[in-house]
Amino acid sequence: MDSFNVVIAEDDPKIAEIQSRFIDKIDGFNVVAIANTIEESEDVIDVFRPDIVLLDVYFPDGSGIDLLWTIRRLYKNTDIILITAAKEASTLQEALRGGAFDYILKPMTFKRFQSTLINFIEHRNKLNDIINLEQTDVDQILYPGKTKSHTSSRIPKSIDPLTLKNIEGEIDKLGENGINAETMGERVGISRTTARRYLEFLVSKDIVKPKLIYGSVGRPERLYFKLYHC
Repeated sequence: MDSFNVVIAEDDPKIAEIQSRFIDKIDGFNVVAIANTIEESEDVIDVFRPDIVLLDVYFPDGSGIDLLWTIRRLYKNTDIILITAAKEASTLQEALRGGAFDYILKPMTFKRFQSTLINFIEHRNKLNDIINLEQTDVDQILYPGKTKSHTSSRIPKSIDPLTLKNIEGEIDKLGENGINAETMGERVGISRTTARRYLEFLVSKDIVKPKLIYGSVGRPERLYFKLYHC
């Protein structure tokens, strides 16, 4: 998949526009629709069947939590990220029971939002890589970051060791320079999407680090740099 489709369900058009611009800065995601009411949200979700819904809680015509349960019942392949000013613990509990992937409080920062979407990519990749479950696989998905010492030596089935070795070789040549997924793909003979998957895998292993480079025009570029350890 080249990108994940996103629906923004937010009653404030200005906030929805900010969220859309944030997504434009993150590689791998595409906004397919923006809805400002529950009714509009239900319509566009039914039409687009998105991978992610960025969902507010308060709408003039209903509750985002009620919509969350509707999505969970009808669109099982759609994940939900709550972005809301609702600070009640009961709302968070209901969102988690409804399977929300994350819960972000307003005002939202780009850094926090970016972290969520990167985690989403890694989460989806982990699920897609697994064929036969082991307990370490379950632990890594449910408790990311807490099982690294037990799983760090494992390579997902979608990662070819030879291709990975070639990419690591190119990383070693970078010095202090960065490289994007497209250029890496050209160097080792794979697609940009495949190269990005390998580079994100190396990010998860603390071998490279990503950085957004902002130019004078156009969307920012995601570059990968070799991570040096002291």
